[in-house]
Amino acid sequence: MRSRNATLWVAVLLALLAQAGYSGEGALIDSMDDVSFAPPKEKGALDLVEGKVGKAVKFSFSDQCSGVWFMGKARGKPEWDAAAGFSFWVKGDGSNHLGGLQFVWNENYDLRYTYAFPIDSTDWKKITVAWRDLVPALPHPQARLIDPKNGNAPSKLGNVWIGKWFFWKDYAAHSYAVDEIRLEPALELDANEYKPDGAPLARVLAKVKAKQPITIVTMGDSLTDYAHWANKATNWPTILKSTLKEKFGVEATIVNPAVGGSLLRHGLIVMPRWLKEAPEPDLVTVCYGFNDHDSKMTGELFLDAQKDAVDRIRRATKGKADVLIITTCPAVSKWDSMADMAEACRKAAAEKNAGICDIYAAFHEAGKENKERLYCDDKTHMGKPGHELIAAKVVEALEKGGKQ
Repeated sequence: MRSRNATLWVAVLLALLAQAGYSGEGALIDSMDDVSFAPPKEKGALDLVEGKVGKAVKFSFSDQCSGVWFMGKARGKPEWDAAAGFSFWVKGDGSNHLGGLQFVWNENYDLRYTYAFPIDSTDWKKITVAWRDLVPALPHPQARLIDPKNGNAPSKLGNVWIGKWFFWKDYAAHSYAVDEIRLEPALELDANEYKPDGAPLARVLAKVKAKQPITIVTMGDSLTDYAHWANKATNWPTILKSTLKEKFGVEATIVNPAVGGSLLRHGLIVMPRWLKEAPEPDLVTVCYGFNDHDSKMTGELFLDAQKDAVDRIRRATKGKADVLIITTCPAVSKWDSMADMAEACRKAAAEKNAGICDIYAAFHEAGKENKERLYCDDKTHMGKPGHELIAAKVVEALEKGGKQ
């Protein structure tokens, strides 16, 4: 009789848990069985389709969909603070575009947290997101990582948004379906810091000395972006490639994901784009600062962002990539005002044992007599002499193993 009663109680408990959305996994945030998202006024459409479990919501974006967002109703609750993160199922359109989601923290639109994910699979694929994987998109004194113990509480995350901002540089028509957004009670996190013991660029330098081919990812803003008008005739990544060939006989593949107008953390958000092309590059260069400074990023905040960048790049490449921080490049109108940004780069490189390329100091030295000669007409973006100087300093940093 006891056994029969126990069996009955277990059945009742399982039924209650199933009704609450529990299936041996974390609690549901949104089952996606109904359309709980508000569509944008234009360039977006919603459809209810067959899902991984039950129904799912399909998000369709038209061409030129920058700034197009679908806004959901689900938002943070106290139980989110007990979870390790969340997950959701995605069925993409088979393209190389990225999907994206965003949360606003504590009703403050300056505290937006963003995550990008691939949509290249036409089968259902589970995406798992640890709280630390959410990237704060804007400079703000309270833009700490999402962490229930030592950061911003997950319970204060607002409604889920689906879409993307300008810095994605990826606005073509695309679509994907999302199903079962749910909390993840526990996740296995990569706790390895991947901090090199010796010279920070020792591995890539060894390959250069051995004349082996290397792959370099050049993260950055308009000073690095091939598409920017100032870089059409010449640009430092292309000069770098030529120099490595001429000086060392090394074939370098340059993967350039730089986006004009972007901030450092914008580059971190869209890393999945270049990671698909170069999952384990030999070297990743990080060159930002002007736009961050214009967006009220202080040196102290930039130090945190640079250290976070090194950590994310190392984790994403499983420690296979050497990291070179390039100090913020001055402009004629900001010749001395970004010194704190450059110093933040130096400190971050020292603390994380990353490579350092001090172009801030190099530009001040080369421009002592005539700083304007380094720039094009706008006196912010480089002319040929400025591009040549950056490429030369990157090679010099590489030859020194990245040491300060």
